[in-house]
Amino acid sequence: MSQGDFNNKVVLVTGAASGIGEAIAKAFLEQGAEVIVVDLDISALNNCFDSYDLAKSLQQDLTVANAAATIADWVARNGGRLDILVNNAGRALPSEIGTTTDELWQTMMDINVNAMFRLTRELLPLLKDSDAGRIINLGSIMSDMAGPNLFAYGTTKHAVAGMTKSMSVDLGKFGITANYLQPGAIVTALSKPFFDDATFKQYWEDKASMGRLGQPEDVAHAALFLASEKSSFITGVGLNVDGGAIVMF
Repeated sequence: MSQGDFNNKVVLVTGAASGIGEAIAKAFLEQGAEVIVVDLDISALNNCFDSYDLAKSLQQDLTVANAAATIADWVARNGGRLDILVNNAGRALPSEIGTTTDELWQTMMDINVNAMFRLTRELLPLLKDSDAGRIINLGSIMSDMAGPNLFAYGTTKHAVAGMTKSMSVDLGKFGITANYLQPGAIVTALSKPFFDDATFKQYWEDKASMGRLGQPEDVAHAALFLASEKSSFITGVGLNVDGGAIVMF
């Protein structure tokens, strides 16, 4: 990407205060976009983005009633434009089917699936007004497979894949593309404690044909591509950002 490829574009990124969301938001900012960064942790947002003139911070818990409508109203009152929506916010809580409580199941569905659906629905009028609307949802390699102790998480990420494909069918007539990213083993503040386990770290390094763990910036580069004009005929697909892990057995 050339510097300034996203000049005059408005982007909204959820879960932007750390990890993949932070990297994606900063990548767009460095390409000249105005970026609305949304997170529950306003202090972390301010620490991450205070030095960026084109960043606008919005504190919001995406799982509360009317969260999506609140965000849409805020955007309407602060410029009223949106070109690119990145639904990044999510959680990964360990569980097997026998130990998954109704509460845990609902928690995972609320943030990983319901919030994504509702926010996209509320922001559709603005995306339709864009001359190149883009929706990028965060799935996982678990959108294509399953893993031990990831019953609820894996289920939600399969839902993200299906939901995004359905979005692409409904929204193509408006010139809006909808795709999802499928990160593999990415080192973030949340995942770092797991990778401090040498055996766990070695497993994922060996599983990736590239022989390394991923970084948030690897996912951000993929997001830039899916948001660009170069991807205007790509919609309804999941882009693996996993160093080849999903093809290794």
